Amino acid sequence: MKNILTLFLVFFGISTFAQEVKPYQIYNSKGKKISFEKMVKELQKSDLVLFGEFHDNSIVHWLQLKTIKALANKKPLILGMEMFERDNQVYLNEYLSGKLSEEDFAKSARLWNNYKTDYKPIVDFAKENQIEVIASNVPRKYASLVYKQGEEALLDLPEEEKNWIAPLPFPYDATLPAYVKMMEMFKDSDHANPNFPKAQAIKDATMGYSIVSNFKPNNLFVHFNGSYHSNDYEGIYWYVKKYNPEIKIATITVLEKANIYEISSTEKQLADYIIIVDEDMTKTF
Repeated sequence: MKNILTLFLVFFGISTFAQEVKPYQIYNSKGKKISFEKMVKELQKSDLVLFGEFHDNSIVHWLQLKTIKALANKKPLILGMEMFERDNQVYLNEYLSGKLSEEDFAKSARLWNNYKTDYKPIVDFAKENQIEVIASNVPRKYASLVYKQGEEALLDLPEEEKNWIAPLPFPYDATLPAYVKMMEMFKDSDHANPNFPKAQAIKDATMGYSIVSNFKPNNLFVHFNGSYHSNDYEGIYWYVKKYNPEIKIATITVLEKANIYEISSTEKQLADYIIIVDEDMTKTF
């Protein structure tokens, strides 16, 4: 009897310790804890998943890969990525098809500095499984042009270059909370001019337009983007609904906190699924 009690206490202690060091917890928009498996099952009901991330969070990148691996067994997938700009689609396609080596791809496609650690596993999974990957983001130079000179400067671009941008003039609402917040955050800096949030909006609009343009019925489109681009059902979400209101969207966001077992009423409104990651999680850069 004493041995059984000892084993129970040891097992209970191990279980408790395992809970304490758990790296993340997933919640739904009601603030209820849910499992990764349940989230994946529910995502299958959508047409589009906007997976918001922190670009340097290692556990989230791992979860992204696990998510598409799980979903690929259930529905045909299309992937979209903020990390690739639209004018690099040709290089991305050539790498996925095997026509371009990894070395030449890296030289051509303006890869992010953390590509190898954070996004290469996703792209290589797509390559191995013949899954289409869409370069969804506006080329950085055009967002910079909007910031410096306004949307009007885009109208003077050659038609070929306009193909890399959402159709102009693009819809824009300066009163959306995300854009208002951007202005408030930088109100005392040199960044605070009316074009500052609009430079963010041209990214959101182009990613939204890229998704809608490449969307296919009976496929699940999974798009990876910084969480700020889809939090509060704004940004990319808002533009997708503008371009195609019929697309059923699920959103995921990430938070980093000391206590992963607490979620506030404000936090649970950020997205359909909230992944709270221990703030001590290793950063990739």
